[in-house]
Amino acid sequence: MLSSEKIRGSLRRLLPAPFMKRSRKNVSRVFAAGLVVAAAHSITALAQVGNNFPFGRNFSSVVSPEMAALGSRGVHVHDPSTIVKCKDNYWVFYTGRGIPSYHSKDLVKWEPGPHVFTNAPAWANQAVPEHRGNYFWAPDVIHLGNRYLLYYSVSTFGKKISAIGLATNPTLDPDDPAFHWTDQGEVIRSTSTNDFNTIDPAVSQDAGGKLWLSFGSYWSGIKLVQLDPKTGKRLALDSKIYSLAHSDSIEASYIYHRGVYYYLFVNWGKCCSGINSTYNIRVGRSKQITGPYLDHSGADMLQGGGTLLLGSEKQFIGPGHAGIISANGADWFSCHFYDGSRGGFSTLAILPLRWTANDWPEIIRAK
Repeated sequence: MLSSEKIRGSLRRLLPAPFMKRSRKNVSRVFAAGLVVAAAHSITALAQVGNNFPFGRNFSSVVSPEMAALGSRGVHVHDPSTIVKCKDNYWVFYTGRGIPSYHSKDLVKWEPGPHVFTNAPAWANQAVPEHRGNYFWAPDVIHLGNRYLLYYSVSTFGKKISAIGLATNPTLDPDDPAFHWTDQGEVIRSTSTNDFNTIDPAVSQDAGGKLWLSFGSYWSGIKLVQLDPKTGKRLALDSKIYSLAHSDSIEASYIYHRGVYYYLFVNWGKCCSGINSTYNIRVGRSKQITGPYLDHSGADMLQGGGTLLLGSEKQFIGPGHAGIISANGADWFSCHFYDGSRGGFSTLAILPLRWTANDWPEIIRAK
């Protein structure tokens, strides 16, 4: 029988990023679930699964007709960034060692791209001493002017001692001579004395071109700060922090501007538990990026409001980390989900998105 310490150590080696990810109040329940899994399957068996369990680079891109109809692209991602285009390729970044990436010419077939970091920036170790080496969570990216700004989370499982960093690159094309990621350091940090958690960054612009960053996981919910477009960082160390949404289990915010509204997407529920994940995506909207955000019934998202947009369906389990991209004359909704047909592997999904007559987003499902 394996000791709890050996199981814990093996889980950390095999599941270093998303499964050990979240900084939350109720950590024991998630970790206990991990111990049950580890006890049920010996470490030898887990090792035999190798890179495919559950976040490896060898994840098969073959998609069954049923999963394709549900939006699966067959490749592993967890906490995907907003999809962004560079030249003739679309790019997505996600949680993992050095912030890995995929690229695609058609949003259908995806191929692995380079990692952002080879080694962890020195400041990250100082800001969050217990974070896991070169593993970073939940990146997001935007093309602004003549460069790409990529925000990422530095944190440790079960704690709100966290920070959000920024890396920039003039291009995402690794064959371009100008390609080079430059770490710009810390954007914002939370400590044990704060009532919020600085993870899950999501960057967006308002109608006037101002740059904003939403973030947050559990505790007091989703926050928003304004950024300086020249530096990509917070306007000032003491600049105003806006509160946007709150629920018992909330994170993974994303703000999308369309017409007269700003749409705030968030996740409720539990991630990182494979087929037992309860993640679901909620939405509200506001005419101001700073809120208040109201759901379809008029409930304020700060008071627990949030209209269900996307939940689990058949083998499509626990969708999370919303993003929207317009391509080929249509809008597309991206997220990850846990593929029930493949043991709960975290997988990229891209789904057609339409807008109702009342300007609410709606996922188009294949009949």
